[in-house]
Amino acid sequence: MAQKMSLDQVEALALRTLRGAGASEAQALPVARSIRRAEADGVRSHGLMYLPTYALHLRCGKVLGTAVPAVARPRPGAVTVDAGLGFAHPAIAAGLPALAEAARANGIAAMTLRRSYNCGVLGHHAEDLAALGMIGLCFTHAPASIAPPGGKTPVIGTNPLALAVPDGAGGAAFILDQSASVAAKSEVILRARRGEALPEGWALDADGQPTTDAGAALKGSMRPAGGAKGFGMGLLAEVMASALAGAAASREASPFSGPDGGPPATGQCFLALDPASFADGFSARIATLAEAIADQPGARLPGSRRMAARLRTAAEGVTVEAALLGQIGE
Repeated sequence: MAQKMSLDQVEALALRTLRGAGASEAQALPVARSIRRAEADGVRSHGLMYLPTYALHLRCGKVLGTAVPAVARPRPGAVTVDAGLGFAHPAIAAGLPALAEAARANGIAAMTLRRSYNCGVLGHHAEDLAALGMIGLCFTHAPASIAPPGGKTPVIGTNPLALAVPDGAGGAAFILDQSASVAAKSEVILRARRGEALPEGWALDADGQPTTDAGAALKGSMRPAGGAKGFGMGLLAEVMASALAGAAASREASPFSGPDGGPPATGQCFLALDPASFADGFSARIATLAEAIADQPGARLPGSRRMAARLRTAAEGVTVEAALLGQIGE
């Protein structure tokens, strides 16, 4: 039977499971909070659904549960973090204060992470920068799952980018969070587990042919959103989050699902820009832009559905399926 859970209960369950699988408190807590945020926003694929994979990867050594991130500041506007093959979330949290400080001092700064892992909902990290008054532009990459247009061998991951724009009042005016593929690979994994067909246009099989079979898609490649343009966006993320960061290339990284391979050793790149360093009136211009979008019937600001889900979940909690609770061990 499905169970209704509060967000506090979701976080406590995640923390308990991660600690039980071998993660230190410092490693587990940021990940548990990210699971809470994903469930709050209705991004179920990055919420409790991912918890059994996190626990599996702790137990098999794909994630080092006792890792301690190492933060460095090689240049005034550059911050680097070695995640130590642990979770991405504690490494991001360790470097964020230095990134914000560097952005305020220089107007713009960048932080890269290497020897990292899946960072969950990328938009949340961009939103954290917006809460500090910064424009947050974030990139991450993933094990290869997208072939170049005309090819059939994946060379880049779904490689999301996220943009969060501060509203001048401690929040985000809007949050853009999108992957280079038509759909997130986690959505394909979810449908494969449920035995559900994919919508047409999401994926190709190993022979480069269109498929709606989720299992065949996982052996093939994801279709880039917008064809060559989507592949180009993913290539941008590959340059920033992998090559610039000194992380493993997408084509070399082990899968984010299953026990095969060692640590993925992937990376991230976060840019923080302080609007006050460039021109007056930024917040007013953003407010006008947001109104021009939101005031149109049928239109919506990027991230508005997640914000609506966040309000609803805070009041109603989340429903967790019995099968998932069984996988978690509850």
